[in-house]
Amino acid sequence: MRHVLRQDGQVTSRNVTLSIGCRAMISLVLCLAVDGPCFADGPTFEASTAERLRSGDLVHRVTSPWQAGETQIRVLLPAQWELASGSEKNALRLLLVLPVEAGAGTHWGDGLAEIRKLDLHNRFHLICVAPTFSHLPWYADHPTDATIQQETYLLKGVVPFVSQTYGVGKSADDRFLLGFSKSGWGAFSLLLRHPDVFGKAVAWDAPLMMPASGEYGSGPVFGTQENFRNYQVSELLKTAGKQLGSRPRLIHIGYGNFSKHHTEFETLLNGLDIPHVYQHGPQRKHAWGSGWIEDGIPLMLGATK
Repeated sequence: MRHVLRQDGQVTSRNVTLSIGCRAMISLVLCLAVDGPCFADGPTFEASTAERLRSGDLVHRVTSPWQAGETQIRVLLPAQWELASGSEKNALRLLLVLPVEAGAGTHWGDGLAEIRKLDLHNRFHLICVAPTFSHLPWYADHPTDATIQQETYLLKGVVPFVSQTYGVGKSADDRFLLGFSKSGWGAFSLLLRHPDVFGKAVAWDAPLMMPASGEYGSGPVFGTQENFRNYQVSELLKTAGKQLGSRPRLIHIGYGNFSKHHTEFETLLNGLDIPHVYQHGPQRKHAWGSGWIEDGIPLMLGATK
């Protein structure tokens, strides 16, 4: 049986029927890993049925034990989206568009809007998803604060929910990460920590060589220097980089504000002999809409060298 996003505003998936505009809640007991076992007494992740925004994006309103207050998951579907039950033939590839601001902030622009404007979701047949976070996102779990569990929120909440609801493929090669600045850091940190969950990551103009917690509002999220070291990208590259295998899975391009970070990171990558893709420049404004996405996504999806 085929399931489609119909013109009458109904979205039907394997396990959940979504009525756009309706605020009824879907309550899910989610798996403790993307493809791992589920436990009936586990934490509850609640997502509203999809509402259609003026832009055409869909939005789910979320409550979870890992964030303080309500968050959102915005979804941009390709025009030819469809889901075939029990079949991987029509499974989508997921691109997580990682925010740089807390909440629904758009001071640095809107990544999902840029992808829509460039029609990259249709060109590459991607479901593009932008989650929000209650605190400034650094994609880490705080060591003591249960409401700042950003990595867990993504891995145990956002990714399973989107995958189950919209029919994302089950392989790591079906999941990609895109970010700049702190979310570029987050994209590389997430890939290096979870190479079995994510296939590739793009980081543009990011502080990849940041040596300690505290800069750019990172202190309250990491909590301690000891916890920061668990997520430090330059150190993860040394300890986990070889786990990425022989094909390029890290794509870093720049620059706006962090040229030195990228050139030093490139030196580190080459010294460790880790396959990757690097594009230095041109210099652009430090924002979602400065033109780097148009380079970054094709580089990631077509990267072979």
